[in-house]
Amino acid sequence: MQTIPNDFRDLLDGPVAILSTVGPTGRPQQSVIWFVAENGTIRFSLNSTRQKVYNLSKNPACSLVIVDPKSTQRYLEVRGRAEVEDDPSYTFAQKVGAKYGADLRAYDQPGSTRVVVTVPNERVRTVDLRG
Repeated sequence: MQTIPNDFRDLLDGPVAILSTVGPTGRPQQSVIWFVAENGTIRFSLNSTRQKVYNLSKNPACSLVIVDPKSTQRYLEVRGRAEVEDDPSYTFAQKVGAKYGADLRAYDQPGSTRVVVTVPNERVRTVDLRG
């Protein structure tokens, strides 16, 4: 597992990340997601009925990009094989909701469930073109 360099760790507090998964036809699917970084590892909560969850269950390869909100010329990319686990009690979803001031249950249909997705830092790429 690679470590995110210290001079890019501030991006782990960023507002959103872009998640890329491989869809059923082999084409990429991208979504903007809310996330939480714990000990340098990015985790997020998804409703289990979402296409992203289906994609990750078939092919866990994914990529996350976090762009510096102050400069689009600086960003962090993390690639890895997603680890998906159930979050029936919404314990992790509440942690994500606390960061964003939202109750994630409000976005779910009755009877929906949540999963926690962890993306191990198998490959970390940093870009800073500000010169």
